[in-house]
Amino acid sequence: MMPYLNRELSWLDFNGRVLAEASDSRVPLLERLKFLAIFSSNLDEFYMVRVAGLRRRVAAGAGIEPPDAMPPAEQLLAINQRVAELLDQRRTLLRNELLPALAEHNIRVVGMNDLTATEWSLVDRFFESQVFPVLTPLAVDPGHPFPYISNLSLSLAVQVRDPVTGAEHFARVKVPRSLSRWVPIGRKHHFVPLEEVIGANLGTLFPGMEVVAWHTFRITRYSDLDLGQMEQPEDLLASIEQQVFQRRFGEVVRLEVQRGMPDDIRELLLEELGAGEQQEIAPLTVEDVDMTDELLELGDFMSFAMLDVPELRDAPFSPRVPELLRDGRSIFDVIRERDVLVHHPFESFSASVEHFLESAAADPQVLAIKLTLYRTSGDTAIVRALTEAAQRGKQVAVLIELQARFDEQNNIAWARTLESYGIHVAYGLPGLKTHAKTVLVVRRDVDGIRRYVHIGTGNYNSKTARLYTDLGLLTCSPSIGADLSDLFNSLTGVSRQKFYRKLLVAPANLRERTVELIAREADHARAGRGGRIIAKMNALVDAGIIAALYSASQAGVQIDLIIRGICCLRPGIKGLSENIRVRSIIGRFLEHSRVLHVGNDGQAEYYIGSADWMPRNLDRRVEVMVPIEDPLLHRQIRGVLDVCLRDNRQAWELQSDGTYARLFPGSDPERSTQLHLMRDPWGLDGDGSDSEVHIPDSEPSATVPDGGRISRKSGKRGKPAKRG
Repeated sequence: MMPYLNRELSWLDFNGRVLAEASDSRVPLLERLKFLAIFSSNLDEFYMVRVAGLRRRVAAGAGIEPPDAMPPAEQLLAINQRVAELLDQRRTLLRNELLPALAEHNIRVVGMNDLTATEWSLVDRFFESQVFPVLTPLAVDPGHPFPYISNLSLSLAVQVRDPVTGAEHFARVKVPRSLSRWVPIGRKHHFVPLEEVIGANLGTLFPGMEVVAWHTFRITRYSDLDLGQMEQPEDLLASIEQQVFQRRFGEVVRLEVQRGMPDDIRELLLEELGAGEQQEIAPLTVEDVDMTDELLELGDFMSFAMLDVPELRDAPFSPRVPELLRDGRSIFDVIRERDVLVHHPFESFSASVEHFLESAAADPQVLAIKLTLYRTSGDTAIVRALTEAAQRGKQVAVLIELQARFDEQNNIAWARTLESYGIHVAYGLPGLKTHAKTVLVVRRDVDGIRRYVHIGTGNYNSKTARLYTDLGLLTCSPSIGADLSDLFNSLTGVSRQKFYRKLLVAPANLRERTVELIAREADHARAGRGGRIIAKMNALVDAGIIAALYSASQAGVQIDLIIRGICCLRPGIKGLSENIRVRSIIGRFLEHSRVLHVGNDGQAEYYIGSADWMPRNLDRRVEVMVPIEDPLLHRQIRGVLDVCLRDNRQAWELQSDGTYARLFPGSDPERSTQLHLMRDPWGLDGDGSDSEVHIPDSEPSATVPDGGRISRKSGKRGKPAKRG
C-alpha cells in the first residue's frame, strides 16, 4: 500500500462529501439543493485548473511527481472513473429525491409542454421582450466558421432543415448569462429553464426553416493563469490583465452534452472544438464527454436555493459581538489590556475586524495602516475605511494579490480604485502569491508609538466572513508588531527578510519551524513525556510535512488532523501512522480556519494563520502563522478543537484505504460542531450534547475496522456511511 493518497482523487472525495450533504434528509431541502449547486461549481473549477493542468502535463510528456507517484495519464483515467460515479449519484439524487421533494412543497421546474395556454402566453411575451433581442444564432457552414464558445456557457446545438432543398444545417445559440436561468410562469415557485423557452421559440430565430431538433451542451476551458509567462514582468498589473484576457481562449478540457444528443452532432462538436485549439493538449475524445440529463449547469440551482421559503432553509443566524468588545470602549484600549481572539462567523466580523479598521481610520492618533488584501467583496466597510484614512492624511499601504484565482479582475479594479484615493498599492514579490491575512495599525499612544495588529485565517471579505469559519487575533505585542513591520517592508520595498521574532512566515521559516515543532513532539514521546499534535486546515499535501507526521506517529505522538478537503496522508497504518486520525467536517459553513496545537510537555503552544500544509503555501506563497501566547486564549482554541473532535453529526473519518466513513451518533447524543459553535463560539459549555465527554490528550480516537465510531460514553458503535 502506497503511503500517500493521490491529491486529485482526494479532492474528488471531498467534493463527494459535499454532494452527500445534498442527499442528507436531516438538511433542510433548499439547503440540500444549495449543496448540489456547490458540488457542481466545485467540479467546474476542478476541471478548469487541475484536470487542465494534468492534460497539459500529459501532452508535454511530464513524468510522475511525489508524493503518490501516480503518472498524469493514469490520474486522468482515475478521475474520469470517479467523476462518472459522482455524476451518476448527482443525477439520481436530483431526479429521484430533490425534484420530487420540491414538488411536494409546490416548487417545480417545469417544461414548456407543462404550461397552460395562459402561462405559455406569459412566457412568450417574456421571450419577445427580454430574450429574443439578445440572442444571436450562429450557423456553421462554409461561409460561417464554427463560433467561439465561451467557458462554462450553456449553448443550444440546433439542427435546421431547408424545406426547399432538404439540406440540413447546424447552428449554435448561446443561452445568455445576463438573464435569469429560471423563468417564472405565473404560478408561485414554478419555473421553466431559460433554454427551454429559447428552444420552444427557435422558429423566430430561423424563419422559413424547419427546426429538426435542439440539444444543450457546455464546455469547460483551461482557466488558470500561465505564471510561467510572467517571470519578472515590467508591469505586473498589465501582465495579469493580459493573462486574464487570454484565459478566455484556453484549451477545451471538458464537454458536457444533453443525454440523447445524436452521435453526429456530438462528433461535430468534438471535431470543431479540437480543430480550433492551439494543441497545447490533446483534443477531447468521446471518453471525455459527460452525458447528463435534460438540465446542464446545475450550479445555477444556487439562486433557486435562495427562494424565500423559510421552512425549507436553515434558520437565520446572527453572530454575537465578542464579549470583550461589547462595552463601547475604544478597541485600542481593549487590545492594550489583553489580546483578543475572534471566531467568525459565530462572532461578528463587522463588530471586530471592520470595527478595528474603521476605528483606525477615524482615530486622529493613528499614523499608518497597512493591510494585505487577497480577496475582498464589493463596496465593503474595509475598503471605505482605507479610503477614509487616506483622505484624512494617514499613510495607507495595501498589498493586493493580483493573482488570487478567479478574483484577478476584481482585484485589478480595487487596485486602481485604491490608488485613485492616494493609497500606496503594491502587488507583492515576484514569483510569490501573498496569501497572508494581516493588518498593521501604527498609533501614537500616550506612552509612545505602538503597533496594533490583526492576523487571521480568512480573507478581509465581509461576505465570506458570514459563510467561512475563521479565527483572528488582535494584539499589540511589540515583537509581533515588529515582525509584521518587517514583513510589510519586505513586501512593499526591496529586502530578503529571513528572520522573525515570533511569526512563522512562508517561504522564510514556516516549513522549517513546522517540521521542528512536529519533531520536538516526537522527541518528547521518545523520552516518555508523551506527545500531542492537533492540526486543523483545508488541505494536507506536502510530502515533507507528511513524512514528519509519520515519524512522530512512530515515536508515539498522538495526532488528530481536522482537514476539510484534500488529505494525502494515510492514517491508521500499523508501524507508520497508527497514532494518526484524520477527520473532515462538512456543514452549513465552510470550515476554513488553520490551527496548529502542540503539547510541548505541558507547555502547550498554539498557532493560527493563513497556511495549509501544501507545497504552494510553504514554498510559493507569503503566509503568516502567529503564536497565541495568552493562556486564556489557549482554552478558547482548545475548546473549538475539542468540539470538532467530538463531532458525530458533520464529521467523516478517513480510513487507511483512502475511503471516508461518515459518523453517526447511534445511541449517543448528536454532536454537531457548527450547531454547537453557533450557540457557544468557543466550545466551552460542554460537548454540545446533554452529557460531557472528555477526550484526554494522550488517548487516541477509538475506531473499529469498518470505520464505525466507538462512543467513549457507551462503547457502542455508530454507523459508518459508504464512500462519497
